[in-house]
Amino acid sequence: MRTERDRIITLLWIVVAAVGVALCIRHMLGRYEPAAPHYFWAFPLIALLAVLFVWRTGKRNPVAILPTLKVIPAKAGAVRVWLKPLPFAMGLVGVSLLLLAMARPQSKDSWKDEKREGIDIVIALDISTSMLAKDLRPDRLEASKRVGVDFINGRPDDRIGLVVYEGEAYTQCPLTSDHRVLKDLFMQPRPGLIDGGTAIGMGLATALNRLRDSEAKSKVVILLTDGVSNAGMVQPLDAARMAASLGIRVYTIGVGTRGKALSPVDQYANGQYRYDYVDVELDEEVLKQMAELGGGRYFRATDEEKLREIYREIDRMEKTLVKVTEHSSRTEEFLPYAAAGASLLLLGFLFDRSILRTMA
Repeated sequence: MRTERDRIITLLWIVVAAVGVALCIRHMLGRYEPAAPHYFWAFPLIALLAVLFVWRTGKRNPVAILPTLKVIPAKAGAVRVWLKPLPFAMGLVGVSLLLLAMARPQSKDSWKDEKREGIDIVIALDISTSMLAKDLRPDRLEASKRVGVDFINGRPDDRIGLVVYEGEAYTQCPLTSDHRVLKDLFMQPRPGLIDGGTAIGMGLATALNRLRDSEAKSKVVILLTDGVSNAGMVQPLDAARMAASLGIRVYTIGVGTRGKALSPVDQYANGQYRYDYVDVELDEEVLKQMAELGGGRYFRATDEEKLREIYREIDRMEKTLVKVTEHSSRTEEFLPYAAAGASLLLLGFLFDRSILRTMA
């Protein structure tokens, strides 16, 4: 009975020690990386040692039957019986902590240095009356604004500006990295703010003027129109040649369905427009030549989804250069585990050699 009781008490202490070891291992692996993880293979040996200790408990202690046993208090030595396996349990935890220290836990600090070389982009937007045609929803102009704002949202590292044009052209927003302001200004233009007509050449020339002094390695104009150039002092192809000489890439986008579209034909006295179905007139040949001269591409957007696809394709072609340098440093963290393990071994030894020997 006594041997079985001693084994149960010893097993309880070993279970407590095992839980403590498991928590220490979890703590180390959760916070650090072991530089010498092969030392973890020693833990099965510690478990085997614990099993042997439990098995041998009680076999080494001789038992004497005394006729005067009743005179000994029933609880005499009970505390010593419960504490006797404690030094061994402390030793198990201490050795385990030393093994964790030998596994060399290390903390890792890492950081990245990013160097971004953005692209300077100017969007030249046609705001002539024909941009109120209803083949895009609610009309070409509003759809172009929405898609343009989405494009701006996708390029946080670039400076972007906005030029608008009808019969003349002006800068709605100069190159800026403050995209919140840019998006507010992007939604404001409407037809009738300047002389009527479609001055494609002036729109491109004004955009080039905003980029001329830019120090960016890549400079781009995205010109969007739905018509034929019929105004302005600068011809579209002359402006495109100017872009080529300045090293500025030009993408042109023709907006409008093929065939007829519900378009404004007259304006009433109250400022409202009368709509009718008219032929869509788009000088695609000139727009293609402009893109070719400017080293870019021409796109045709017959609906809003196609316009989004065009902007996504331009986004893929014009990638911001990001140089990332990774740095890391490691710090040895074995000392707390080694100190705790050695302390437990020492305390277990002192406890066994002093307190337990003086207990009744």
